[in-house]
Amino acid sequence: MGRLFGTDGVRGVANADLTAELALGLSVAAAHVLAEAGTFAGHRPTAVVGRDPRASGEFLEAAVVAGLASAGVDVLRVGVLPTPAVAYLTGVLGADLGVMLSASHNAMPDNGIKFFARGGHKLADELEDRIERVYEQHSTGEPWERPTGAGVGRVRSYEEGFDKYVAHLIGVLPNRLDGLKVVLDEAHGAAARVSPEAFTRAGAEIVTIGAEPDGLNINDGCGSTHLDLLKAAVVEHGADLGIAHDGDADRCLAVDAQGNEVDGDQILAVLALAMREAGTLRGETVVGTVMSNLGFKIAMEREGLQLVQTGVGDRYVLESMKEHGYALGGEQSGHVIILDHATTGDGTLTGLMLAARVAATGRTLADLAGVMERLPQVLVNVPDVDKSRVATSAELTSAVTEAERELGSTGRVLLRPSGTEPLVRVMVEAADIDQARSVAARLADVVKSALG
Repeated sequence: MGRLFGTDGVRGVANADLTAELALGLSVAAAHVLAEAGTFAGHRPTAVVGRDPRASGEFLEAAVVAGLASAGVDVLRVGVLPTPAVAYLTGVLGADLGVMLSASHNAMPDNGIKFFARGGHKLADELEDRIERVYEQHSTGEPWERPTGAGVGRVRSYEEGFDKYVAHLIGVLPNRLDGLKVVLDEAHGAAARVSPEAFTRAGAEIVTIGAEPDGLNINDGCGSTHLDLLKAAVVEHGADLGIAHDGDADRCLAVDAQGNEVDGDQILAVLALAMREAGTLRGETVVGTVMSNLGFKIAMEREGLQLVQTGVGDRYVLESMKEHGYALGGEQSGHVIILDHATTGDGTLTGLMLAARVAATGRTLADLAGVMERLPQVLVNVPDVDKSRVATSAELTSAVTEAERELGSTGRVLLRPSGTEPLVRVMVEAADIDQARSVAARLADVVKSALG
């Protein structure tokens, strides 16, 4: 698998890449590393462990729990809950560690392990690196120091976690959702119980789809990566809006009453204006990524707000938010972080906040999302090229400069070397889709000739 930890924990095909032995070993290593770092100093450590409904999550959860308890960590098993719920409970219960078993929007055969530090925050990179090194060191035969007798960890179910998390979601809503009809697509995933419960308690009339997880159907033709079912259901039921989550419910995309997609950029735009009105948008700033649609940036500038752009990935958005104290950030894919109420992207919270804005204003979602015009965005992948020369090729630099001159202020060009494959992604935005396609095709040809 190469380096175990990626940008969002450890992922792979369950029982092939991600085995019970690996899950157990990483959990023991995490306990030892955190103990050495002083996280457990002076008290008996506790971990919160949750999972999404994937079939493989059952044996992987057992392995993680066994590993932690064998290392002297008490475990609270919260069962099937969204990733942001595990992060929230880790923080509110004062736990030393949180562990979520999920591969998010990936297909069912995959699974993953994500660790949270005390407070429900993502583990620092150096701790992940240390866990990996310690795991590898002991997987080659060096024995662990193991507690015995009363020193071993105790394991219990913490079923109160569901109600505690839902109560938190309802408690931070600025207003109720009475009078709204909402279709919820739960992706047969981790929010299948939480999200319908939260929207119902908040006063909405709900219709649910994709809310019958059987361990095998997660993300299968539904959820935030497959919006067609939701679009049809919203129109069929005459709903005010639709909300779609991914498998672990850290994402949210929406659909308006006419069945049109409302993406993460548009959701951020709506929430930014709502938060500014409420006085909670610190620094009059929203954090996005370099892939944020240019239409989003133009809309924010027109509204007198600043858009800070980071590298692609919600971890970079979160780092920028924490460093500068910003309150709102996210990605086009629907990862939206409302830092006053969550330590990670929270799809259920995002959906509730979006619906609350519709209810409070009496305006349609289409009207609210109309604050920004999504400019056509064309993405072309150019494979089998030397991606390391993107920044140094004079031919490529000249072609990009010419393209930017042609597009003017209503378009832009972005060349991104892939982080995992020998390819370069060419992204072009323009007011006109045909112009965007033409410029992207021309630049892709230059990438091939200059870097091939």
